[in-house]
Amino acid sequence: MAAHNELGAWGEEQAAAFLQHKGYDIVERDWKSGHRDLDIIALDGDVVVFVEVKTRRNRLFGEPEEAVDYRKLQNLRQVINYYVKAKHIRRTFRLDVITVVGTPDGAPPEITHIEDIQMY
Repeated sequence: MAAHNELGAWGEEQAAAFLQHKGYDIVERDWKSGHRDLDIIALDGDVVVFVEVKTRRNRLFGEPEEAVDYRKLQNLRQVINYYVKAKHIRRTFRLDVITVVGTPDGAPPEITHIEDIQMY
């Protein structure tokens, strides 16, 4: 596995543990539809939460959440729409972004949870 893929997988592990610690129930991880994917799908009470995880070693090239740009939001809208229809979701849902900054062999990562990202 390429180093950036390993870092991403580690970041998703950190994000999932963070959410579980906050009381979220993890429903699915790395759900795929074609070439699009959803990193984490969780429940926050009765709300379905789709979580995009952005992991970076540091902030030298900007904040991780800046990677969730218009094009990424378009892709997320499409895959969320497909998931909601395929799974017959009848609950309220939202999109969150979790950023993880650090490395597996360094100090504990900096984790930021940005709730309810505007999808449109």
